[in-house]
This record gives sequence, C-alpha cells and structure tokens, in this order.
Amino acid sequence: MKKILAGFGMLLGLYLIARAAAEPFVIDVTDPASYRLDWGGPSLAGVLLVHCGPGLVSAALIGLGVRSWWRGRAAARAARAARAGR
Repeated sequence: MKKILAGFGMLLGLYLIARAAAEPFVIDVTDPASYRLDWGGPSLAGVLLVHCGPGLVSAALIGLGVRSWWRGRAAARAARAARAGR
C-alpha cells in the first residue's frame, strides 16, 4: 500500500511540475487581462505563486526523496562490499 501511495504521489508531483513549467507559456505575462480571473489573480505574482508554487514544492520533495533513496542504496552497496571483503 505504501508503494502505491508513493507512486501516486510521484505521478501527482510530476504533473504539478509539468504544470508549473507550462504556466508562464500558457498565460500572456504582459497582458493582465489574460490572467486576471485565474486563481491567485489579479496580480501576476499571485497567479504564478498559486500555479507554480505546488510544482516547486513537489520538485523539492521528489528531489529529497530521490536523494535519500540514492544514499540508502549507496550505504547498502558499501555494506555488501565490506561483508564481501572480509
């Protein structure tokens, strides 16, 4: 169950990252009328915070998770190498 939830969280996080990357290209940042009624509007900073913020948080959390996973694998490899060297 934990792996299923982690997989779902990863998919959701990747979606949010893609959405954050696309948002500046979807709206016309030079025309306030294009984002005035969006969530976080009427200011550009609010719109970008609401639409890009979750993607940035997801990228940070996924990065920390991958870093932790990678370090755990490296520690396991080192432990196996130490046992094999005896």
